[in-house]
Formats: sequence, structure tokens, C-alpha cells
Amino acid sequence: MAPPTQNTVDDYTVGILCAIDFEKNAVRYMLDEEHQRLPTQPGDSNSYTLGKLQGHNVVLACLPSQQGKGAAATVATNMSRSFPSIKWRLFVGIGGGVPSDQHDIRLGDVVVSMPEGEYGGVVQYDLGRETNSGFELKGFLWPIPTLLRNAAQDMKSDHIGRGNQIGKYMAEMFKKWPDMAPYQQPSEPDLLFPANIQHPEGVPACADVCDPSQTTPRSDRHFNGPKIHYGLIASGDLVIKNAARRDEIAAQFERGVLCFEMEAAGLATEYPSIVIRGISDYADSHKNKKWQCYAAATAAACAKELLTYVDTEAAATEPAPTPRFGAPARGSTVFIGKGQQNTGNVNITGDVNIS
Repeated sequence: MAPPTQNTVDDYTVGILCAIDFEKNAVRYMLDEEHQRLPTQPGDSNSYTLGKLQGHNVVLACLPSQQGKGAAATVATNMSRSFPSIKWRLFVGIGGGVPSDQHDIRLGDVVVSMPEGEYGGVVQYDLGRETNSGFELKGFLWPIPTLLRNAAQDMKSDHIGRGNQIGKYMAEMFKKWPDMAPYQQPSEPDLLFPANIQHPEGVPACADVCDPSQTTPRSDRHFNGPKIHYGLIASGDLVIKNAARRDEIAAQFERGVLCFEMEAAGLATEYPSIVIRGISDYADSHKNKKWQCYAAATAAACAKELLTYVDTEAAATEPAPTPRFGAPARGSTVFIGKGQQNTGNVNITGDVNIS
């Protein structure tokens, strides 16, 4: 990929984080152009890919070999040190879907974090305390920046009348970069088993032992390609490979959660952001890696489409959201949005305006 453009660190306003290399590659080869690398701040061990995506100058980074919330927070903080003009952050990659009667989630679909009730889009389901009335969530996660939330709402509205552009962007990527063929939709069937049908331990492939006649029946879709869902994303330290536990956690939230992942809470603890996850499994014992690359590509294509709804001038001129309480960003002293905070006797939920 030729580097035709040389910018400065101040020219980059959008940061995209991925947890794993194959997720980063999916985003990288969605870029419209790639830029030359730039020097970073001392102590910043991140490896960056710079480029342009839908008119926005973006910085792309991947977590190091260790994953999880702490690694995500560290990578995001270093990115902000080396590229101080970044205002808008996207976390893009794969997740485990939570199919239900309300949400027909399938492999390759995409989930975009959006506020539901008192929650800002991401919930850290394993941080809290046990009480007589049950598990009580604690902590504060930053909500989605208004600019990105409005973009997601506009995209969702448009998709009522027309399909999404995921297939288009993936086809363009495969044509331009033939070696990305492993990211095409796999031939492996998309099978959803009831929660009580468990995959035998030590057997890698469902095709060898799992009876397809026991799968949950689902009607054919009237459209081709992935569907984009909007709602809560559950983030925690555990890999969920248990359908009963998956459903138990999801039931703690009035409208449920749409997928599980392990890093977004680390970013949302430090910075306002939006999370985009391609569904690579159902967070059950049948979980395998065959859909991962395809799911990473659908998430990357969704991120590309989302940025078409973000005006480049507004992205450059609108003040950055405040990254943390007590630490305003570059002159900004106002936070407006949705979030949840439980600290001692203080309880802040819903819409807040702190200035």
C-alpha cells in the first residue's frame, strides 16, 4: 500500500482501536489511502497505521499480545499522547452474539453500541457488588460522543429504507486486495443451538458431533448480507462460552445485551467512544474461530459506513468530549450525555450536564 500523503500528528482526529491483529488488518484494508508513519511520543509502544477513511484522517492501533480492559486503556492513552488532536474513538472487532426472540442476531451481523435506559452503550457486567437484592453494578463508563451517536442514529434510520453498505465495501476490499480472501464469508454453516445443547469438550468441530436437527429453527431473511443491530454491549474479563451464563447475564438488563466482548470497558472508562462488533460466535460452547475473519471484516465495513455520516468539518471543529471527570480536554469543561456512576453515596444516572 503506497504512502502518498505526509501529515503531522495534529491532522488526525479519529482513532480506531482493535484488540487483535486480524481485526486491525480488516480495518487497514478498508482505508481509502494509507499515510506515512509519524514519530510518536517517548514511552509510546503502540504500532500505528495512519490513513484516510471516508475523508477522515484516522489513526489505527492494535492491542499488544495481552488483551483485556487494562491493555485497551493503555493503548488509548498512548494514542492520545502521540496524536493529541484525536477526538473521536471507535473500537472495532469481533464479539459473541446474544440471539433472542427480540434480536435475530446471526453470525456476521454487526452490533453498534447505543444507549439503553441508564446505560451509555457499554456495560461492564462483572464490576460491582453482591447485595441481598442481587448483583449491583458499579463504576462509570463514558457514553458515546453526541457526534458519533447522531451519526449512528442517522445510519440506522437510512437502513430502514435501504440496505447497509457492508457488502459493497467488502467487495471493494476483495477486489483491491485479493489476498484478503480469507475474510470472505466462510462455507461453515451458521448453526444456533438451544442453551441446553452443549458442545462436547475436546472436540473442535460441531460438524463431527453436533446434530444439526437440534438447532434452533430460524426463518430465512429477505435480504442478503449482514444486519446491523444497535444496543448494549457487555464487556468483562471473561471469555463467555456458556449459553446459560450468557443468557443469565443478558437478563440482568431490561432490554438485554446484544453481544459480549472483553476490551471496550477499558476504553470507555477513559474516553467517550463507540463500539462496533462483528458477531463471530454465539458466546456458547459451540464457539469456534471459523467466522472470526469474516466478522472482523463486517465490523470494519460498518465502521467505514458510519464515518460517512460524520461530517469532516464538524469532526475537525467540534470540541472534543471530556476524557475524564476533572480532566477537561483542551479547554473543554462541559460533559453532556448519558452514563452511570455509583461511588459511595453518589448516584448519577441518565442525562447529565456537568460544567
